[in-house]
Amino acid sequence: MAGPRLPLLAWRNLWRNGRRTAITLFSIAFGVLLAVVSTGIGDSSYTEMIDYAARLGGGHVVVQHPDYVDQPSLENSIRVSPEALEAELDTLDKGRARVVGVAPRITGGIMLATSSNNVGAGVVAIDPRAESETTLGLVEALSEGEMFAGPDDKGIILGAVLAENLDVELGKKVVYTVTDKNGEIANGLARVSGIIETGAPEIDGATCLMPIGAMREVLGYEDDELTQLAVFIDDHHHADALATQLDAALGESVSALPWSGALPDLAAFVSVKEGGNVVMQAIITVLIAAGIFNTMFVSVMERMREFGILAAIGFSRVQLFALIVWESLWVALCGLIAGVVLTAYPYYYLATTGIDTAELAGQGAQVSGVTMPAVMYVGLYPPHAVVIAGAIVFATLAAGLYPAYRAGRVSPVEVIRIV
Repeated sequence: MAGPRLPLLAWRNLWRNGRRTAITLFSIAFGVLLAVVSTGIGDSSYTEMIDYAARLGGGHVVVQHPDYVDQPSLENSIRVSPEALEAELDTLDKGRARVVGVAPRITGGIMLATSSNNVGAGVVAIDPRAESETTLGLVEALSEGEMFAGPDDKGIILGAVLAENLDVELGKKVVYTVTDKNGEIANGLARVSGIIETGAPEIDGATCLMPIGAMREVLGYEDDELTQLAVFIDDHHHADALATQLDAALGESVSALPWSGALPDLAAFVSVKEGGNVVMQAIITVLIAAGIFNTMFVSVMERMREFGILAAIGFSRVQLFALIVWESLWVALCGLIAGVVLTAYPYYYLATTGIDTAELAGQGAQVSGVTMPAVMYVGLYPPHAVVIAGAIVFATLAAGLYPAYRAGRVSPVEVIRIV
């Protein structure tokens, strides 16, 4: 038997004991199902959290003053217009990253006061012309009132809990106090034009929105001055690469950070969860490999006389070794196909309908002010699918190496005597 016929012979050998092969393929398919569903749920949940966090703050990539991370003060401002940044982005080789939006922001601390109470909060000053649900998640959380008419609007939008603490309603006035770019205390007056309700106490109780033009006027900012430019892309996995390119292109006076640098708590949470998922995948892979090893080893030991006869008629040790490796490869490929078939419907159901965990976990846990989605969907990141398939093939081939070695070391004289 020459090399080209070994794959065919291995395929036939695979089905000589159909029940044992079927059990092995089912174990691989079930492992694929577990790996795809668990990894896909994580990928979908983390992507939703990261995108939502980006839409709450500085985007997937945030352009800001180099000192703003350590000193998030309104004094650490930059002068870069969205148009200039978009022009700079056009000159970069962004690879697979696609920019879907650039929004100017002024963020910082603010003190709000009414006749009833005064409360400290975080302010996000926006240009409503540059914002949408793609760039600002709070737009879809607007439960009362309406968004600002323009950047110079005199309104203010409060979180629901914040409005309750201040004892104000739509149309009522709020006095706000900030520290301007020169470190001086500045005051302003705004009328409540909207209420946002996200369900997250950290946001609803300590967040307000203001028009960027009105905030610039109070702070003494120039027309193109701001604290952050939020860059949004279609896939957060490319944020690190894009931030590195932008940081090098913009110079020392401006810094570009990916979402993981701007939100370290969320990045650490995702990293820990992904690490735990890798451990679970490794356990699944080892269990699959152990089952395959047992199957292949028993198969080889049952066929020792057969291998002896093959060696006696001219098969070399390398060919016998390759024969078992081919059988392992066929098991891996058939197992992956069976895994795709077994996973197809559960994946489709979880990707379209999802699992509602609200009854068990309420509205979900919160990390860095970001609420985990109550409905869990599956959305497997393509490179992770490749890793799962590669791990299955590698584990199957590795499990077949020792049985293949035993088959290649067979002695015709000794094993032919076996009855």
